[in-house]
Amino acid sequence: MASPPAPSPGPFAKLPQPLQWLLLIIFAAALGVALETVDFPAALLIGPMLVAIAAGTGGATIRVPRPLFGLGQAVVGCLVASSIQVEVFSSFASDWPIILVSVLSTIVASSFLGWSISRLRILPGSTAVWGSAPGGATAMVLMAEAFGADARLVAFMQYLRVVMVTLAAAFVARLWVDPSAMVTPEHPWFPPLDWPAFAATVLVAAVAGRIGKLLRLPSPYFIGAALIALALHLGAGVPFQIPEWLKAASYIVVGCSIGLNFTRAVVWNALRVLPQVMLSILLLMGFCGAIAWLLSHELGIDPLTAYLATSPGGLDSVAIIATAASNVNLSLVMALQSARLVFVLLFGPALVRFVARGIKP
Repeated sequence: MASPPAPSPGPFAKLPQPLQWLLLIIFAAALGVALETVDFPAALLIGPMLVAIAAGTGGATIRVPRPLFGLGQAVVGCLVASSIQVEVFSSFASDWPIILVSVLSTIVASSFLGWSISRLRILPGSTAVWGSAPGGATAMVLMAEAFGADARLVAFMQYLRVVMVTLAAAFVARLWVDPSAMVTPEHPWFPPLDWPAFAATVLVAAVAGRIGKLLRLPSPYFIGAALIALALHLGAGVPFQIPEWLKAASYIVVGCSIGLNFTRAVVWNALRVLPQVMLSILLLMGFCGAIAWLLSHELGIDPLTAYLATSPGGLDSVAIIATAASNVNLSLVMALQSARLVFVLLFGPALVRFVARGIKP
């Protein structure tokens, strides 16, 4: 096998840092917005991350300040928590056997794939397991870094799966639904601010890191914000508002933070294992498709609902597709997707450690 390219300073290294920042911000925002206009999955995060990867491999010497990165993580934590609605629990109460079996089987399958990737020495232990975890992609990347995995390769695996799963879900949906009837919900960039809800978001994002550090949480900003916001949102009914401009800014910060840490060696390694990673994603998608078929065949759930409910990742994109299809049981789709996300957030670290212990030569 060919060896990776010999390291060299790269064109970015020759530029002054203010110019590096200017180019990074302009191109990251431009690519993110461009991908968003064509409904590319996770566009506002993946676009800036790709630009930052290009800058990082080109020798960029700039790095996102850690307090700013922490604030971006905290906003994402609030976003994840506020996406879990109280109504999900009523669906869970009525459909808990379906949800439990589907969630556990998907997590077992993804853990087995991560274990296999590590045993075959395609990627190192916990990195492969975190990269295969079927939770929210951004959440998995942020948690993986806190637990010692290579966040760059985890991001590569997670966001590649987001793209593949979302494209497949959109294609499958079009087999059942008239494409002209599928309208993507509009999210205005500068909506009127609901000041109490917006203030709750800002307050939690501001204090989450300090509280998370006091509690010695492994990812204090993200996990701290997610836990606080979840307790306030579900326990006290506190609303949260994350306007599109704030979400975009947070995604750009997180994407650039991850991307700037890529090196040529990391990119080379990612490209080297691309076929194996894509195969593992296709296997997981096939496994989830088989679960969807069983749900449809044995329990009479309509095929599109079953498929969207069991799709391994891309909760936001799946929600948009499910909302646009009028014949889909949206409550079941969101209950199953949310239950899997909550399960991985709560038990992911322990599960990864358990699986990683079995990865010994």
